[in-house]
Amino acid sequence: MPSKKALIRRPSPRLAEGLVTHVERGTVDVGLALEQWEAYAEALRANGWETVEVDPADDCPDSVFVEDTVVMYRNVALIARSGAESRRAETAGVEEAVARLGCSVNWIWEPGTLDGGDVLKAGDTVYVGRGGRTNAAGVQQVREAFEPLGARVVAVPVSKVLHLKSAVTALPDGTVIGHIPKVDRPALFPRFLSVPEEAGGHVVLLGGPRLLISASAPRTADLLADLGYEPVVVDISEFEKLEGCVTCLSVRLRGLYA
Repeated sequence: MPSKKALIRRPSPRLAEGLVTHVERGTVDVGLALEQWEAYAEALRANGWETVEVDPADDCPDSVFVEDTVVMYRNVALIARSGAESRRAETAGVEEAVARLGCSVNWIWEPGTLDGGDVLKAGDTVYVGRGGRTNAAGVQQVREAFEPLGARVVAVPVSKVLHLKSAVTALPDGTVIGHIPKVDRPALFPRFLSVPEEAGGHVVLLGGPRLLISASAPRTADLLADLGYEPVVVDISEFEKLEGCVTCLSVRLRGLYA
């Protein structure tokens, strides 16, 4: 039977040294972050996901943000090449993990750069944010990797936030959601729903009507509940201080065979 697996990676002891680009650096409580990470992983498991822990990368402060290291489409794992050179060492352990799971592995090659947080999938449409960590060559390599598999790759400008998925994610019906002040071009998305909080633009699809959402977006959670969804709320305050969101902390692999 197809399984739902989620790659996760334990926070580095050096988490507080993680990169920040669009926010002021705040004080990160690493102990609290570990508790929040464990609760996040438990929320995935409680909603039918098998968590697969990637080997820790303790020398890489940002390594908990495992989504940035790889992009999945069908059974193909495209290993990223971050525009932040200091983050490129994070990919080795992730490459080993996806290979063990039976994925076909491909890579972003120089001069291309890509962070996985810049890639949003909505059905067979793959939006790729062209921003600070992902360049035009990276966007083109995503096209080359996924279009032969049936994807439609759409490039989207990103200037107001770190990654495309720092601004927008998609609901199960393909509607893209985001907080308007953080979205460069809402009109690029066929169906767009404005939400009242920046963190409300970030949801993880857990299956059926269930959506993982941050505790820092209560009004958005209420809005989504009113639309018939079931918000599953997690507190990720320490990761949000480092521009993280609920999508960053896992890589969801659907449809792999156990």
